[in-house]
Amino acid sequence: QQAAGAAAPPEEKNDRWIVDKSSDLYYRIPWMFIDLIADGIYIADIVMRCRTGFLEQGILKRDGERILQMYIKTWQFRLDIISILPFDFILHGILRRRVDRANDALERTETRYIIIIIHWNACFYFLLSEELGIGSDTWVYGPRNKQSLPDGVNDTLVRRYVYSFYWSTLTLTTIGEVPGPVQNIEFVFVTCDLMCGVLIFATIVGNVGSMISNMSAARAEFQNKMDGVKQYMALRKVSKNLEDRVIKWFDYLWSNKQSLNDESVLKVLPDKLQSEIAMHVHFETLRKVRIFQECEAGLLAELVLKLQLQVFSPGDYICRKGDIGREMYIVKRGKLQVVASEAEDAQIFATLQEGSVFGELSILNIRGSKNGNRRTANVRSVGYTDLFVLNKNDLWTALKEYPDARKMLLVKGRELLRKDNLLDENAPDEQASPEEVVDDLLQSISVLQTRVARLMAEKTNTEVKLNARIEILEKELEKYRKKRIAKIGEPRFARSHTLAADFDPTDL
Repeated sequence: QQAAGAAAPPEEKNDRWIVDKSSDLYYRIPWMFIDLIADGIYIADIVMRCRTGFLEQGILKRDGERILQMYIKTWQFRLDIISILPFDFILHGILRRRVDRANDALERTETRYIIIIIHWNACFYFLLSEELGIGSDTWVYGPRNKQSLPDGVNDTLVRRYVYSFYWSTLTLTTIGEVPGPVQNIEFVFVTCDLMCGVLIFATIVGNVGSMISNMSAARAEFQNKMDGVKQYMALRKVSKNLEDRVIKWFDYLWSNKQSLNDESVLKVLPDKLQSEIAMHVHFETLRKVRIFQECEAGLLAELVLKLQLQVFSPGDYICRKGDIGREMYIVKRGKLQVVASEAEDAQIFATLQEGSVFGELSILNIRGSKNGNRRTANVRSVGYTDLFVLNKNDLWTALKEYPDARKMLLVKGRELLRKDNLLDENAPDEQASPEEVVDDLLQSISVLQTRVARLMAEKTNTEVKLNARIEILEKELEKYRKKRIAKIGEPRFARSHTLAADFDPTDL
């Protein structure tokens, strides 16, 4: 270039770069350019995701800061960041690390077993070729087998292994397209290979099919239940709006990996394991309830088994003002609003978040409560809300075995009502609910029925005994009558005496 620059006029002097086509730079530049274009697409995708709204408890969120916070918390964000990292520069020339990562991946999958089987079979093929003689016929490895060693190809160790591995792969996968066997031993070897290939790869395909079926089994069962509900709504001509709400409710359950019925899922487990799972899931939540904070662990262990999960859709009312309180609610996920009325623009008194509890005092039947067992406000679900529900009957059934805890709960409930100025101090500590009165009546009727049944059984037994004694007396009377007839004769007896007059108890 210097020589060319010295010979040419100054205005014609220029610089030129010459790149060898065999150099690594010649091939790397186009791929680096394509990689940069892909990185630009990934960056644009990240920007779009930061501006894309998302559903939170069924409510569409459009706030940019909130969207960014949620996006950063997801695994997708981590994957997107990894996808735009300049690994081309970081890992350039470190091929060994890539090989190590590939080996680690193979060790974590069943692929290595397949490769090992193919490798062993390739070794047996070449061993048999050597025993029969390299190039002895068109099946074994050698010059006569044009597929293995075409003209102009050197017979190297790499060539021998690559072709043997290739032959083994085609044979075990039953693809074929290899030279056919010639000698008997070759036929036997190929037959065994084909049988092994059919069994091995049929097993692999079967396992893959089973895995896919198992993955879709839960979805199919869930879909069947949803289809059944759809058919019912179509048959009953349910409104389109209500039908859409039901379908969205099913979609929410599936997207959050929730079962329609926790009890049906856990019923296959023994009671001990069910109890341990329930304790692990619900125990700390139940301890947060004010009236249960000082209860003994045994009572809480029984109550956690009675908690039921319910899912409410956006706009659903969990309870309305004036309703009789029969349940206590614990917010597991979602948001609730305590509103003054059922109007859309009703005044909001409070917002209940995850972990909030309401309705606990209405299930204690505390006499003197100024609200009685009635709900004092409307509670509405903002989005999709998951609630744990404890039924009043379940609570009182458990309290029958814990009388001390029952007294403590009533005392604590009265304290909470007194604190909010909702307690009539002149009322007794405890009142019986209509349900409890009915239960007591049913129990009394059951006791009376038991006593009547016992008396009827005793009456029947007494009648049997009396009948047996009467039969004995009749037999003795018959014997006595025959004796009297033998002594005094039938005519006189029949004419002058009756059986009662002739009977003398001392004769018995």
